[in-house]
Amino acid sequence: MAITTLVIRFFQQGGAFMYPIALVLLMVVAVSVERLIFLLRTERQNRKLLAELAPLMQRGDLPAIDTLLHQSPAAIAKVLATASAQARVDPRRSELEIATEQGLMDVMPAIESRTHYLATFSNMSTLLGLLGTVLGLIGAFGALGAADPAQKADLLSSGVSEAMNCTAFGLMVAIPSLFIHAHMQSRTTQLIDNLESVCSRFVSAVCGRPGPLAAVVA
Repeated sequence: MAITTLVIRFFQQGGAFMYPIALVLLMVVAVSVERLIFLLRTERQNRKLLAELAPLMQRGDLPAIDTLLHQSPAAIAKVLATASAQARVDPRRSELEIATEQGLMDVMPAIESRTHYLATFSNMSTLLGLLGTVLGLIGAFGALGAADPAQKADLLSSGVSEAMNCTAFGLMVAIPSLFIHAHMQSRTTQLIDNLESVCSRFVSAVCGRPGPLAAVVA
């Protein structure tokens, strides 16, 4: 209860700019949760599909592979379906590699979307905190001119405290946002690398040099 009271008092003493910073915090949480759920679901779907795809690739059962790819909602299914369709028209390695690149370009926007907002929100919260601090100090020093000399010290202390609260809250939002952005960016890059690895193995398998697809089910 005491902690809640301290948090409420801290927020109230920070001035009007605490509210836009709080809004940025809510957007950070929303984007982070949405991206984490999306990446976890995509990774799980890819693992499931690759586990089912590996034995079919070993047998070279392209019709069964096509059926599986068109039934799966996984991101890798969309990429490999493009390569599989190209294999029926022209199975040359160069053409298959071009097809997989096109498939990757189709799914990458969904994988990378909104992650960059986290870095933007971090900068926004820092700048809003600084703006609130500057305006708070301007208001505090402006009030000193018309204040009673005996009250100047109290007014200055209150104004500086309000300004520093705004800066502190902005940094409290900015620092975790940067950490979350780095984590999400790392997971996104790893997912794209895994997709590229699977595509390379798929092309090799179709061209008659099968690779261990199961090795990238991670």
